[in-house]
Amino acid sequence: MNAPETHVLQMARFIRAPREKVFDAFIAESLLSAWHCPRGMRVVTAQVDARVDGAWRLEMVSRDGMRMAVGGRYLELRRPERLVTTWQWEGDHQALTPVHTLIEVDLVAKDGGTELRMTHSGFATPGARDSHTHGWSSCFNQLSDLLDPRGSAGTLTLLGDLRSSYVRTARMGFAEKGVAITLDPVPPHSPQINAIHPFGRVPALRDGDIEVWETSAILKYLDESFGDGLLLTPRRSIDRVACEQWVSAVNSYFYDTMVRRCVLQFAFPKEADGRPDRAVVDVALAEMPAQLAALDKAYRRSDFLAGDALSFADLFVAPILAAVEALPEGARLLSDRPHIRRAQAAIRQRPSFTRTDPSRG
Repeated sequence: MNAPETHVLQMARFIRAPREKVFDAFIAESLLSAWHCPRGMRVVTAQVDARVDGAWRLEMVSRDGMRMAVGGRYLELRRPERLVTTWQWEGDHQALTPVHTLIEVDLVAKDGGTELRMTHSGFATPGARDSHTHGWSSCFNQLSDLLDPRGSAGTLTLLGDLRSSYVRTARMGFAEKGVAITLDPVPPHSPQINAIHPFGRVPALRDGDIEVWETSAILKYLDESFGDGLLLTPRRSIDRVACEQWVSAVNSYFYDTMVRRCVLQFAFPKEADGRPDRAVVDVALAEMPAQLAALDKAYRRSDFLAGDALSFADLFVAPILAAVEALPEGARLLSDRPHIRRAQAAIRQRPSFTRTDPSRG
């Protein structure tokens, strides 16, 4: 009688650290607690008996309080090159792998670091195997953050033209959260962007093997993956609604009027004499007062658009208003908008704004 078919997940990841450090990160409780869960979760319990037939167990919790626990036994420990353990979910999450599965980790010295090769075998179905892919990718991102001398900048790369207001919005989000990134200043529709974004727009984000495109999605990924400290998503439902309204207004109205048909006409003039197309600019300038009036009204009660704290909405609006102010007509457009000027003066004092000035690179 043939044994039931099982399915295998294989992954490889380069870690900028020696094999000894990578191996120890799999067996030291303090190190396991720092990385062995997907982004957006945290390990609350790590118990390790690092010897052959010794048991290990991890309990992790998500931001919304969901708890998951997994454990197993060490079958092979050969520092710094190989370890083998069993893997079994506990409680309600046993459905993910109702039987013990097997994890084999091989560590190969390479290019001054370590190539981590993992085989997770014994899954009963392709779906059970595939459900672990994102989790392991995210865990290995955290492992890289922990051991790479560059921290999260060794894992997170934000791609896009630094002059783009959307790229600046994303950069401000990472700066506000204190998350280090690497910048790849490539233009829209470049091969690097097209490899991630199906429509060739900027920005795009690469987090290890995980790819995210569109500014709103990048900021939400950031907020949910790096949840400690400041949250850019408002806590109250009414403020979350307001935040979504203003982000939608930027995407549907403000960007087209203020950036595409005005700012970009000056930045990339199309007239033969090197001047902007005044017909396009003048129509946009005529539409702008109503949009600025709406913003000025919203800023009347606070320096923030959604509640009493910085949110995605402010990050979307600030780079656009900065570009509008720099227009030849900017001072006139904002002269009778005292609440916008006050709110913008406040946000321009934030390090996230000054550090992402496109002129600074």
